[in-house]
Formats: sequence, C-alpha cells, structure tokens
Amino acid sequence: MGRRFADRRDAGRALAAALRDDVGRDPVVLGLPRGGVVVAAEVAAALGAPLDVVLVRKLGFPGQPELAMGAIAAAGDAVETVRTPAAARTGEDAFAAVHERELIELRRRERAYRAGHEPVPLAHRAVVLVDDGLATGATMRAAVAAVRRQAPASLVVAVPVGSPRACDELGPDVDRVVCLQAPTWFRSVGQAYRDFTATEDDEVVGALDAARARDRR
Repeated sequence: MGRRFADRRDAGRALAAALRDDVGRDPVVLGLPRGGVVVAAEVAAALGAPLDVVLVRKLGFPGQPELAMGAIAAAGDAVETVRTPAAARTGEDAFAAVHERELIELRRRERAYRAGHEPVPLAHRAVVLVDDGLATGATMRAAVAAVRRQAPASLVVAVPVGSPRACDELGPDVDRVVCLQAPTWFRSVGQAYRDFTATEDDEVVGALDAARARDRR
C-alpha cells in the first residue's frame, strides 16, 4: 500500500500528475458521483479540460444494498445496465424493482447536477473517466458502456486506488486503466484515504459550477 491520500482532492492532484503527459487530444474529464467528481475536478483543472459527470447508480440486493448485483449509468440519453455474476441469486422481478428505484434517483441527480446545462460532447474526444476508487468495478463498467455509446476517440479509466481484480477486468474494455494503488490485500476504497467523508450533492454541484466558470474565462 502506498501513502494514504489526505482526501479526495489530494488524490485528484496525484492522479492528474500521472495523467498529464498522455491523455490524448481535446480531453474531457468525467467524474462518477459523488466522490469521483471531487477527484475529477482536480484532474480537469490540471489538464485544462472540461469537467462533466456520468450518472451512475449501484443496484444493491434487496435487504443487502451494499452488495452489488449490478449498476446503471447514463451518458446522454442512453442508460446502460450491467449485471454482476451475483445477480443470478435474485429474480427478475426483484432486479427490475431495484432498477426502477435507482433509475428515479439517477434522473433526480442528473437534474440537480446539470441544472439546465447540456452534457459536454464526447464524440471523437479523449475521455478520462474518474472515480475515487474501484471496489467491484460494477458502476465503472456501466459508465464505460454508457460512454462508449457516445463514440469517444479514446477512453481512459483513472482512479487513485482499486482492487487488482477490478482494475484487471476493466482493462479489455478501455484504452488504458490508470490506478495509482492496487494493494494485494485490498479491503475497501476508504483504506487509501485519511479523510473519506461522504460527498454530498452540494459539493458535487460546487465542483461542476467552478469548472464551468473556469471554462468560460
């Protein structure tokens, strides 16, 4: 395990340093809400790139919401659904009910975060997908599928920390995975941070508003 990041902003600055020389032309940085947007804001600022979000929601098992049976993601109008192997343990009706509930929350967050702003165009651009870490990788796989539908020129997944398995499994689906720390004894994303306080909606909106103001200057 490398050094622990002070917080998500510290992790974002470290990630930006690793990405600075090789992200492709005309980059766009996309953060996965909520914590990933805070990390992504630092990356976007360092690269001089626009910041946007990919709306994602984990699909947790009924009665065990922390355990992922899949994930959904939206980039533009398309919604992508990814199932984990564990999803076979639940029936279609239960899966559909969770899917519908999380889709409602996803659309609520989309309205709150975009606040009337159009999504940043992704076609033919170098896209960097950022989260604060990868555990199962389910939400990131859904985000990758949603972004791929927008025909980017290239797609890089960048995270400060992740499980070796999740990082390896994502490799074939993207052009590159940048993971600063992939400890053999991975327990949780939070183990890489001294401060892993939950990110709230207002912090996400603030990061996006600051990036939009910077881009207008």
